[in-house]
Amino acid sequence: MAPNVHCVRHAQGFHNLSIANHAMHDPLLTSYGEEQCRTLRKQFPNMKNVDLVVASPLKRTIYTALIAFEPVLKEKNLKIICLPELQETSDLPCDTGLSVEELAKEFDGKPVDFGLVLPGWNNKRMKWAPSAPAIEKRAREARQWLMARPEKEIVVVSHGGFLHYLTEDWSDSSRFQGTGWANTEFRSYSFNTTYQLDEAHMMETQDSRRRRFGDEKPLDHNEATQLKRTSTNDSEKETKEYFGKAAKASDVQAIQAKV
Repeated sequence: MAPNVHCVRHAQGFHNLSIANHAMHDPLLTSYGEEQCRTLRKQFPNMKNVDLVVASPLKRTIYTALIAFEPVLKEKNLKIICLPELQETSDLPCDTGLSVEELAKEFDGKPVDFGLVLPGWNNKRMKWAPSAPAIEKRAREARQWLMARPEKEIVVVSHGGFLHYLTEDWSDSSRFQGTGWANTEFRSYSFNTTYQLDEAHMMETQDSRRRRFGDEKPLDHNEATQLKRTSTNDSEKETKEYFGKAAKASDVQAIQAKV
């Protein structure tokens, strides 16, 4: 039986610093972000049933997982598995992770498993390129990996942009800068085992959708495809505009809102 997957966007991950010409590289959580994690810890349902925690190998996602899911990590002696396919979609400094060696040093002594994080995972080229086809491919690979896991209740901590690709859900995608996911928002999914098994499509559970939309009718396939196309084009346009001009303070503020 395929597992249930609870997708979580990381907590606030940008320090309130004045940056005139560039974005911060792989930022840590802010103090407010840490507080968001503690709130998530209290609000997350059925914490005791979680039997696997998976995270993008960026610092803000790993620390979100460590803080928010500390009780189950300790109680069940679990380690967070870092899956590079879950990294964010752009090649901005804030979305580019550390080397494997730097990650090992940063999280030395903490329950984090970097066995799947190989050299080059953060080069943002080829498989890791910030293009829609490459992102769609690694999102599919991440779903396939999750679907094949033996655990029954899996938490995935990732990023606002990438979670749209992972879940193939683009509803509300413009609610925040580049995403429809709020910091530490969580949504629950099951796998569709009756349609295109090789694609490992995910379906949001009724309880999760009701928490977000009440009784609003979900988008049909054509509506969802058109929304994805529009959202993807807007995201790529934002990135091109950023690199096509000198970064101004307003540009950095927009990136801060995103992370």
